Formats: sequence, structure tokens, C-alpha cells
Amino acid sequence: MSKIKLTKVAFNGTAEQEKQLRDKLAEIKKMDGALMPALQTAQGIYGYLPIEVQDIVAEELGLRQEEVFGVATFYSQFTLNPQGKKQISVCLGTACYVKGSGEVLEKFKTTLGLDAGECSADGYFSLLATRCVGCCGLAPVLTVNDKVYGKVTVSDVEKIIAENR
Repeated sequence: MSKIKLTKVAFNGTAEQEKQLRDKLAEIKKMDGALMPALQTAQGIYGYLPIEVQDIVAEELGLRQEEVFGVATFYSQFTLNPQGKKQISVCLGTACYVKGSGEVLEKFKTTLGLDAGECSADGYFSLLATRCVGCCGLAPVLTVNDKVYGKVTVSDVEKIIAENR
């Protein structure tokens, strides 16, 4: 079982976001299978699902917090950590890994001072380790938001960071 890593960033949700979420949950809770759409809605409002948001979902749907957390951590579409403005996703699929994506990821970690799954304190960069992105012919591959970088080497990392500042 993989360890769930939580970034230690103070929750800064607003009263407006909470009102918006509670209003939407009032409608969603009437649906069968309301938890998934509730979490999708919450993540759409906040950008991620911190424990404070999961507590609101649990309260509004009349569920135990453990149930909400279990679903939020089971599905890969949900994130418990804030995501940066620039999301760097390094592919660790077989083709990419064999061609050096593990070393590329390590260089990003040391250069940005982040571990995979973390967001920089300023909220600008987040670093993700992903599986196949479907560009095996360009291995090793990474994306920064929607931009694809192919045949990336360790020496490309600082240039990619500078280009995306």
C-alpha cells in the first residue's frame, strides 16, 4: 500500500467558497451516490480536498469523515494537496523510466526543493510523478500543465523551470 503524503500548507479557504460548496451540496445530497459528485464539486471550488473541505462534505452528506477520506484517497482524480500554478508531471512509465525519467524527476526534486506530490510554498510549482502519458516515442516525457516536453535529460531541467517561471 502506498503512503499518502499530505503537504503542510495552511488551509486558506474563504467564506464565499464554503457558502458555494454548502449551497451545491444541498442539491447534490438528494442524489443517489452523492459522494463522488460532492467531492468533484468540492475540488472544483477549492482546487484540492484538504481535511477541512472533506469535513464539510461529510457533515452535509451525513457521512463519517473516514468514508469521505477513503473515497478521496482511492480515486486518482482527487488530490489532497494544493496544486501549483505550474504542474510539472514527470512520466515514470516503463519506456520513460528506462530512458532516465527517474533521474529527471530527482533533478526536479533537488532543484525545486520539492518531493513528488508537493507544491512550492509560493503556490507556483507542484511536482508530480505520473504513469504513461501516451508519448512513449518521445521518452522520457514530462508535462508542464498542458505542454509536453519529450526526450528530456537531466541537463534540460533548469531550462524547463526557467521557461515556466
